[in-house]
Amino acid sequence: MWLKMINKDIKIIALMGFLGTIVATVVTLFFNVVCSVVTFLLGAILTLTFYIVTRRRYKKIADLNNYLSLVCAGNYLIDIKDNTEGELSILKNNLYKVIVLLRSKNELLEKDKIYLADSLADISHQLKTPLTSLMVMVDLLKDEKNIDKQKKFISIIEIQISKIKWLVENLLKLSKLDAGTIKFKKEKIDVLSVITKSLSPFLVQMEMKNISLETTINDFSFTGDLNWTSEAVENIIKNCIEHTADNGKLNIETGVTNIYSYIKIIDNGCGIKKKDLPHIFERFYQGENSSKESVGIGLALAKTIVENQGGSIEVTSEENVGTEFIIKFNKMVVWRICNIKVTLM
Repeated sequence: MWLKMINKDIKIIALMGFLGTIVATVVTLFFNVVCSVVTFLLGAILTLTFYIVTRRRYKKIADLNNYLSLVCAGNYLIDIKDNTEGELSILKNNLYKVIVLLRSKNELLEKDKIYLADSLADISHQLKTPLTSLMVMVDLLKDEKNIDKQKKFISIIEIQISKIKWLVENLLKLSKLDAGTIKFKKEKIDVLSVITKSLSPFLVQMEMKNISLETTINDFSFTGDLNWTSEAVENIIKNCIEHTADNGKLNIETGVTNIYSYIKIIDNGCGIKKKDLPHIFERFYQGENSSKESVGIGLALAKTIVENQGGSIEVTSEENVGTEFIIKFNKMVVWRICNIKVTLM
């Protein structure tokens, strides 16, 4: 339909040009035959030239229309780059840029769809295990008359509920971070406060496993969010404790270089296999040496929190030797206070 309209317009233009040439030729014929012939030839050449140029221009417009139809149909793989000069070439190149942008957005959308499907499957799997355990415990509890066994079942139920609660809370935190709805505070905080706040939930667990703690704190202040930074450090400490055997060791060190300030968390646990190392910060990823309590969210959350505050997390590990995490914050203004060394058993 579009092409028929173009051909019709071109024919009208050519006809008007031809009629104009005839009229000019007839008029000049009254004055001079030579002028009349020259007028006719010039008119014919101009009309033909205009016809060719116009047809070519309309052809380019028709091609652009076809390209747009393909894009509307979801085909983003067409290549319409044009290195020639002219207004239509500029329009064509701008259209190509839009297509490249749409292609990129479409690829991201497809990746998001796959990621969402995988995440839902992982969440379903992570919730299924504790929920199944809860259902079994509830059924056993119904028929159990022994008070001691009832207390044991209730204790297991509480553990599974706590696990579900922790999973849901951290998933909500991740979703808020992804959506960009969380505003991180930018306040002056000292690293000793972060370490103290992060360690407090695990002191009893460490005592039960007889894990010794050694801290070498080169205390300094930096700009950040105390609660969220502590949350990140807390998740790393939790991971280290889960993968450290009884009578193990946990070392926490902080310091300042010329470029950045850092927090190191080192354990002497089972370590991470080399093939798992590049993936440990991926959500729901569980390596071969993952503990039974691990759900694969804590480290991903820690990484997201730190990176949202302009920092980074690095990890090195050796099997049967231990793992070292280092959180780095680019140095802006750091006030060095003192050196503290504490050993707890």
